[in-house]
Amino acid sequence: MEDLSINGGFAEHENQLSVHHDAVNNTSHILDFLLFSSPMDDIFTCLLTWTTNISRRFINFVENLVLQDVYRCREGSIALSSMYCTENSNSGLRQRSSSEQEGEFLANTDSRIIKTNNCRQLRRDVPFIYQGLMFPVFALRLTWRLVMAPWRCSFYHLKRMQAQVFSIVSRMERTLRGSSDDIGWLQCTPGMAPVEDGTTRFLELLEAIRNGEHTLPNSFVYLLVPGLFSNHGPLYFVATKRFFSRMGLACHIAKIHSEASVEHNAWELKQYIEELYWGSGKRVMLLGHSKGGVDSAAALSIYWSELENKVAGLALVQSPYGGSPIASDTLREGQIADKETRRIMELLICKTIKGDMRALEDLTYEKRKEFVMKHKLPEGIPLISFSSEAMVAPGVLATLTQIAHAEVPRLPFLKFGSSEFDNVSGLRHHVPIVIPVSAAMAVCALHLLLRYGEKSDGLVTCRDAEVPGSVVVRPEQKLDHSWMVYSSKKKNPDDPGPTEMCEALLTLLVELGKRKQEVKKDV
Repeated sequence: MEDLSINGGFAEHENQLSVHHDAVNNTSHILDFLLFSSPMDDIFTCLLTWTTNISRRFINFVENLVLQDVYRCREGSIALSSMYCTENSNSGLRQRSSSEQEGEFLANTDSRIIKTNNCRQLRRDVPFIYQGLMFPVFALRLTWRLVMAPWRCSFYHLKRMQAQVFSIVSRMERTLRGSSDDIGWLQCTPGMAPVEDGTTRFLELLEAIRNGEHTLPNSFVYLLVPGLFSNHGPLYFVATKRFFSRMGLACHIAKIHSEASVEHNAWELKQYIEELYWGSGKRVMLLGHSKGGVDSAAALSIYWSELENKVAGLALVQSPYGGSPIASDTLREGQIADKETRRIMELLICKTIKGDMRALEDLTYEKRKEFVMKHKLPEGIPLISFSSEAMVAPGVLATLTQIAHAEVPRLPFLKFGSSEFDNVSGLRHHVPIVIPVSAAMAVCALHLLLRYGEKSDGLVTCRDAEVPGSVVVRPEQKLDHSWMVYSSKKKNPDDPGPTEMCEALLTLLVELGKRKQEVKKDV
């Protein structure tokens, strides 16, 4: 019994120490919660954890008190039963010869049966008493959980609202930031080759061409690569090709699917270049406008080992080699209404034009960074980058139309009953089509200027159009991104046209190739 009391004392002392230790821990948690500030999410989490710990500690405290009494009762009953069993076993082993001894043995046997039954009854009553004492604890735990359920539900909804608010704020920040961190990344990337300014020489060649001096050699095949949506522009590069053909030059327009991806067009251009080279025996001079320049650069970057002796140079005219802020701002993920905008573009490009969505995705800054860092242009090839700035004057913004010319096909089934009209109906006609191209480019250029402070032609910034290691041409004339596609009805005769511009660029590219060959010979 002394051992039991001592053990019980130690158990009580240990329980008191554990309760004191838990109280100290709870106090430290409360102090940490009150002294140190945290965000909204951490505050809600601390409150929920704190209340849960208090409820758990209180229930454990009540359970420990009940269990201590039950364990003491059970230990006492076990001790009594063991003592009675020991005495009865000793008395059962003794052998007595007299009748008194037999009577005493019978009496002890009866008392042993009674006492054993009492021990069993006590053992059966202990769990019942334990269950009866634990019922209020279970009821208290259930009540506490019911009370805490609304608090947990409110905390859950608050956390969900907080996550939604943070998502909206991050989307707004991403939308407002736009492409401000991506424009001009080519100039900021270490290891990129510097550019050379060739504007002065370009203006000299352009003036000589306008005075009738044409020096393009006939030793090359000139391949013109149109840009995005060129399949819907019937006169794209047509005037330039006719002018070169009159001079006796071999000039071709690449018939590629402009709405396809960059890698797909690069493979088609590689096949096109090889076909022209094997058919004529002359090297090819490439001039690509907009996405056509990106496709041409991709063909040289990927298949240079096969095209090294077949390509003489590349001129990129208003090409988004570094990327386009318009494409990136339209397809950027994580901004406001990004899914809706993407669905609209998929409807326009994939369903209406029957193109590939990757044609626009490949012009974003993310895709261009990945491609340029993976496929770099060869160092020995002559390169020219042409960038321009659109006019954003109020007069241009107020001009909502520009005149483009489209060819109407021959309609042989139309008969007007007059020989004069019948002869006219058999010819092709240039019908003026009103297109607000100039005003749209001016609005886009003004938007990029006000939002990012960058000069552009309406779709491509000047810095993103400059290819590392190339000769850069920055004309003084205000030209938007579509100056090569359409021809204005109110054209100023003093301004050079697209044909003269292309001839000057190719002439400068030929001179640059000769200079590189001389440098190789000297080395």
